[in-house]
Amino acid sequence: MDDKIEKIMEKVEECDIKFVRLQFVDIHGAAKNMAIPLIRADQLEDIMKEGILFDGSSIEGFVDINESDLVLKPELETFSTLPWRPEEKGVCRFICDVYWPDGKPFEGDPRYALKRVLSKYEKLGYEYNVGPEPEFFILDYDDEGNIIPLDTGAYFDVEPIDQGTDFRRKLVMDLEALGFDIEVSHHEVAPGQHEIDFKFDNALKTADAVITFKQAIKAIVDKMGYLVTFMPKPFFGENGSGMHCHQSLFKDGENIFYDPDTPTQLSETAMYFIGGLLEHSRALSAICAPTVNSYKRLVPGYEAPVYIAYGFKNRSTLIRIPASRGKGTRVEFRAPDPSCNPYLAFAAMLEAGMDGVKNKIDPGEPVEFDVFKLNLKELEERGIETLPSSLWEAYHALEEDDVIKSAIGDHIYEKFMEIKHKEWDEYRIQVFKYEIEKYLNI
Repeated sequence: MDDKIEKIMEKVEECDIKFVRLQFVDIHGAAKNMAIPLIRADQLEDIMKEGILFDGSSIEGFVDINESDLVLKPELETFSTLPWRPEEKGVCRFICDVYWPDGKPFEGDPRYALKRVLSKYEKLGYEYNVGPEPEFFILDYDDEGNIIPLDTGAYFDVEPIDQGTDFRRKLVMDLEALGFDIEVSHHEVAPGQHEIDFKFDNALKTADAVITFKQAIKAIVDKMGYLVTFMPKPFFGENGSGMHCHQSLFKDGENIFYDPDTPTQLSETAMYFIGGLLEHSRALSAICAPTVNSYKRLVPGYEAPVYIAYGFKNRSTLIRIPASRGKGTRVEFRAPDPSCNPYLAFAAMLEAGMDGVKNKIDPGEPVEFDVFKLNLKELEERGIETLPSSLWEAYHALEEDDVIKSAIGDHIYEKFMEIKHKEWDEYRIQVFKYEIEKYLNI
């Protein structure tokens, strides 16, 4: 630890760091931080070793006012400078874990929830890797102040239709400065919609990366005079934004989803993992698609993965098995959207998959036809169910699923459900413009 602290202190001096940001997330996955001016060098050393107290009662989903004191402790491996801040009087950032003052991990910390689940399976020799594909919209405003897409581009378009080329170039360069290994960037299907994919990694590092990714993109695009949103469905009639999650399990350095001796080259473990994801998919929706708006994306007709089935290369099913094999063998779970808390989503997906492995849940036969073309009767005949169609359905599914509840822990589950009940009640009593136009003359 002392060697790590020494190297960090050298970097702080080299970069003329004057402020340190201690970052964590609330129950929604929204980044929070406190910025501390560095007056003397030993101040940062004390923070890295001892952490710093903060008021946890002001953070949604954390604690009540009568037990407000919590401690932020930096994870030293997450140290980085922020490339979008001025070089002089620069800013560095740590992602932090949250503790009680007595040194015990705070069970309401989403990062701790993921660490707890990962530790459970790491003790059995497993390494869980995730590669997410977060989509987002770059927006402008029209003369009346309404949000509009930055461009009219579509999938893989180029300039001049794609107006996001310069934005993505700047984003990629700054993300690489933060240590991201960017694989590809491109325009997505909807106007103003974009995607930047980064390489898969250990689930904890990847969850940290998703939070940093969202924060960086918002900061960079804001400096360019525009707006970024990770809202799942900002525009009626257009595709929404997903965050498909590619998952794999390694053991002793080998991808145990791969088996060259089976017809599909998928192992028994991979098939049972798929079975677990399918079995718990309705409850997973509450965690992976956690907002009222999420279910305006998860509707048939907009390439949304609403059908609880799996297939090889099939993008109309909830789970897709990409063609890559060997170390690249993976399972793509397509329900998550970028409004989710990645720490909770990854913890829940891992527990779901491992429940399948533990209980040998058979996923059934793959679906290799376009499910989008089936009507309700044909879906029923084939036994293909759908994901919840609303947040209300999703959180009721979560109430009945002990595996997913255990993944996030009692504290987070109780706070999460309290918040989601309130969110649904707020939504269902609203009167929208659509209703006025349709029913005013009744």
